[in-house]
Amino acid sequence: MTMSSNQKPTACLVLADGSIFYGHGFGSIGTTVAELCFNTAMTGYQEIMTDPSYASQIVTFTFPHIGNTGITAEDDETTDPFAAGMVVKWDPTDPSSWRAQEELAVWLKAHGRIAIGGIDTRRLTRAIRQKGAPHVTLCHNPEGSFDVEDLRAQAQAFVGLEGLDLAKEVSCTQSYKWNEKRWAWSDGYVCEDTPKYKVVAIDYGAKRNILRCLASVGCDVTVLPASATAEEVMVQKPDGIFLSNGPGDPAATGIYAVPMIKALLKQTNIPLFGICLGHQILALALGAKTVKMNHGHHGANHPVKDLESNKVEITSMNHGFTVDSKSLPPGILETHISLFDGSNCGIRMADRPVFSVQYHPEASPGPQDSFYLFEKFASEMQKNLAA
Repeated sequence: MTMSSNQKPTACLVLADGSIFYGHGFGSIGTTVAELCFNTAMTGYQEIMTDPSYASQIVTFTFPHIGNTGITAEDDETTDPFAAGMVVKWDPTDPSSWRAQEELAVWLKAHGRIAIGGIDTRRLTRAIRQKGAPHVTLCHNPEGSFDVEDLRAQAQAFVGLEGLDLAKEVSCTQSYKWNEKRWAWSDGYVCEDTPKYKVVAIDYGAKRNILRCLASVGCDVTVLPASATAEEVMVQKPDGIFLSNGPGDPAATGIYAVPMIKALLKQTNIPLFGICLGHQILALALGAKTVKMNHGHHGANHPVKDLESNKVEITSMNHGFTVDSKSLPPGILETHISLFDGSNCGIRMADRPVFSVQYHPEASPGPQDSFYLFEKFASEMQKNLAA
């Protein structure tokens, strides 16, 4: 606890093992239960909180300066924050950015999200790394009254993310079109008026910047819900198919997503590209397995090696499950690996334009080393159309 002795705790974080962290509450008042992870990114707290892949997770930010750039509507990755809550070292300061439209605490409160400041995030991060991502209860009570035993019982009763299909909870319910491109100075967001390729994107929890990156390489994007069938995809007559990021256990989402992808692979030879959860579900459809990681990868500084070019990319990552590279069947090549722990970060089919990566080439937040993957997807569609 980093508070001074005369400051009264107004929030507490209780782990299932009984560990307690007291601090200052901000944002919404109440209680939430989730899995706890940590994110090492130095920028982009708003993009992280609005990333659907963080559904049912509370994010510990290892970078101390959270809230200092405020909130800007342009930076939302979806309409609402999906992360269940936020843990930070220092209480948010007043925003100091010409783009700021709102304060972080006000925004969190408006969206019903609880946050706690004044926490020793280094100690908490070490605990996550050593023991794995814990189940926790986060409570904000301005009166400073906490039933710690009840909060611990709630954390212990949390079912966790294994076996949990969250894609349907964060996915769109109706199809829609997307043509907005990446933000650029000084025009902001502009639309792609002359697209070259028709792409169907399956929304397992898609970030807006992924869709913008697709539009920026000439794609006319139609987004379909996670529950879309192969027939609903093919009726769009796409030049390419995209599988998005998303939360939860890929094996659980795969119950309905894997048969759909298998059907598409049987029906067509058009290019297919997956990111994050889309990568994991594609791997399952191709015969591989996925496993839960100890504490996952969450940050914007993760080195990934391209095994085919021997180049290293600094990437943005957010995942708690991974593809077991040892389970990849013949004909499925491992293309990228994490230089942190050697875990799988990319695959492709040896004889077809089907590929995916575990990390986030769209960044937001993060480096843009991997934007070439969107260009590769466009190039594969161009080749297919010319054949």
